[in-house]
Amino acid sequence: MATRGFTGRSRVESNSVPPGQFVTDDFPVLTAGPSPEISKGEWQLVVTDGIASKTYDWDSLHAVGLETLTVDIHCVTHWSKFATTWEGVPVAALFDDAGVGDADHVLATSFGDYTTNIPTTDLVDTDAMVAVSFDGDEIEPEHGGPVRLLVPHLYFWKSAKWLRELRLTEDEPQGFWEAAGYHNYGNPWLEQRYAGD
Repeated sequence: MATRGFTGRSRVESNSVPPGQFVTDDFPVLTAGPSPEISKGEWQLVVTDGIASKTYDWDSLHAVGLETLTVDIHCVTHWSKFATTWEGVPVAALFDDAGVGDADHVLATSFGDYTTNIPTTDLVDTDAMVAVSFDGDEIEPEHGGPVRLLVPHLYFWKSAKWLRELRLTEDEPQGFWEAAGYHNYGNPWLEQRYAGD
């Protein structure tokens, strides 16, 4: 696990820090394996419900329409970073454009085959987006670039890096960390870190 640039805790008095979290100005790099190097030219995203399916490249994703979002993010390893600014396509707009139907759950899959599960409502009824930039620059590979999922109201492992597929499903599949004992939902305000929390 890499933690380059991580310098420790800062003390902040705030009601916007979830329990058990500390605030950092850094952006720690935490991954389960090496960061894949994917160029914008080779990147593609498949959005599917098993019947309808659409594949996006860099240009066609941008054509859906980008929005800018400033949010706090929270990692299960106890750090929170305030006022991060992202640009991307809202997941609700992407699903509308792809013509996918309703389903209860989504399995997000990354290049490198990392997976995580998210209830569909947590992607379409919130600020969730398929992000293409962070703080005004392209997303660096170690942070999931060129394209990552952003689900800011859940612990950050739900915001899959190096996104390559969003699959809507009626089942509730477990992703990589969920199968390893992490909580299936991951609400930082309820400290849902591990199964049973």
